[in-house]
Amino acid sequence: MQCIKDHLRKGCQAQSARFKLRPLSRALPAPFYIEGKRVRTGCGTLHFDHLFRDPDMELVVKSVSPETLKTATLVIAVGEGRTLGNVAKQVDELSGGAISAILKRGDLAGKVGQSLLLHSLPNLKAERVLLVGVGKDAELGDRPLRKIVAGILNTLKGLGGSDAALALDEVVVKGRDSYGKTRLLAETLLDGEYSFDQFKSQKAEPRALKKITLLTIKAAQAEVQRAVTHASAIANGMAFTRDLGNLPPNICHPTFLGEQAKALGKEFKSLKVEVLDEKKIKELGMGSFYAVGQGSDQPPRLIVMQYNGGKKSEKPYALVGKGITFDTGGISLKPGAGMDEMKYDMGGAASVFGTLRAVLELKLPINLVCILACAENMPSGGAARPGDIVTTMSGQTVEILNTDAEGRLVLCDALTYAERFKPQAVIDIATLTGACIVALGSHTSGLLGNNDELIEQLLSAGKAADDRAWQLPLFDEYQEQLDSPFADIANIGGPKAGTITAACFLSRFTKNLNWAHLDIAGTAWTSGGKDKGATGRPVPLLTQYLLDRAKA
Repeated sequence: MQCIKDHLRKGCQAQSARFKLRPLSRALPAPFYIEGKRVRTGCGTLHFDHLFRDPDMELVVKSVSPETLKTATLVIAVGEGRTLGNVAKQVDELSGGAISAILKRGDLAGKVGQSLLLHSLPNLKAERVLLVGVGKDAELGDRPLRKIVAGILNTLKGLGGSDAALALDEVVVKGRDSYGKTRLLAETLLDGEYSFDQFKSQKAEPRALKKITLLTIKAAQAEVQRAVTHASAIANGMAFTRDLGNLPPNICHPTFLGEQAKALGKEFKSLKVEVLDEKKIKELGMGSFYAVGQGSDQPPRLIVMQYNGGKKSEKPYALVGKGITFDTGGISLKPGAGMDEMKYDMGGAASVFGTLRAVLELKLPINLVCILACAENMPSGGAARPGDIVTTMSGQTVEILNTDAEGRLVLCDALTYAERFKPQAVIDIATLTGACIVALGSHTSGLLGNNDELIEQLLSAGKAADDRAWQLPLFDEYQEQLDSPFADIANIGGPKAGTITAACFLSRFTKNLNWAHLDIAGTAWTSGGKDKGATGRPVPLLTQYLLDRAKA
């Protein structure tokens, strides 16, 4: 990933509907095999109880009166200034004014982030009532809503109850209707259940909480149910993406990702899967892609997955993911500090996997092609060198000035391969440049492309999904930085505008396509510390884009 080594050196590191996370696959490719509770690798033996988790968290939607519902915990909102909505007033009246009496004592002001747990209120079937502050009326935004929901979930996890009911239907979120608010709420709940302890000898104790009920009015029930259905599929996709990203690189390599694609094809019969090996990659003339993987003992793989849920006459949408399962930088070696996080350099491919899973679960009426360019970038006697010139599948030649700018080298051939499917639009997703982290930080993905309509559709999808992107320019002046005296194009454009020149490189291979590029170097994972891990982004953005196309 170009500029990451400078980025690391400077210390700027990147930072009823049923939900059930599904196992990726229990099939492990050679040289891995299951032996009791162990997986043998060339690097020793990993000890764990199971490779992939299968937790059971249920979200259901009901239209009932909160005060009559039997539940372990009833969650109701309190506005700033200790104001009660209709639901809270009903509960308060039934309990003989217990809530208003407690609020008068000043124990809860109703500000965002505040909460108060009450036990055994009279005349209620709920064992507990959790009061949560939601701030001033009609001023609540997406981020405060996520904080409120995350706080609710953390409180519920610490209680002994097996279920809870959320009566938050009256809470108003700026710019969101009932569907949009519920989608965000449900995704936050479900993603908050994620954990990754497959390789820990001591597992976390199972929690009592198994079911959360979302209470709504009868008129809104259909929209709330639709939101939960979409949120469940997206959360499954995010968990799949996070699992793949969090796996260690001695397990998650290109062959392993090919096995995961085949396992997905077996699970969903509507999916056609083809995995091209290094011999086929070479035969196709993908000299750029092949050069990246030639230094590793792990061979590259081009994974092609086709889902045809739409009409045969409809052109497909295409997602192209960068799948560098470990990036040392190659001969242009990265510094050692933080290099462990280069297992996340397959975040683009992982997010395509997750988005595809969401589409498959929702059975969207679209046609979709997913192409993953998977390789390991390692230094060796057989590795590509700075100064090498390679011929791409398009026939254009590339002078490799920096082997750490390898993502664009695999993507350019994958994008050329995508042309054969005659797609309506192509979106490539990649942890491509450290420069994008410098420009946008870890909150926003970089977006560039050659089609204004496609760019606007992705920006709109990101806003709707609260998984935002920001457009950067792709002016012709930047193309000159890629001039080479020996080949058609150089693979880097110098220290200035690294994210833009990387996209300029890719644009040379997308002249026949409606194309957009998402640089997720800052958003695909959280860097450093105990919270280090894959985020699952941009699965919500990509899924929302496809939901919009399907009008689902």
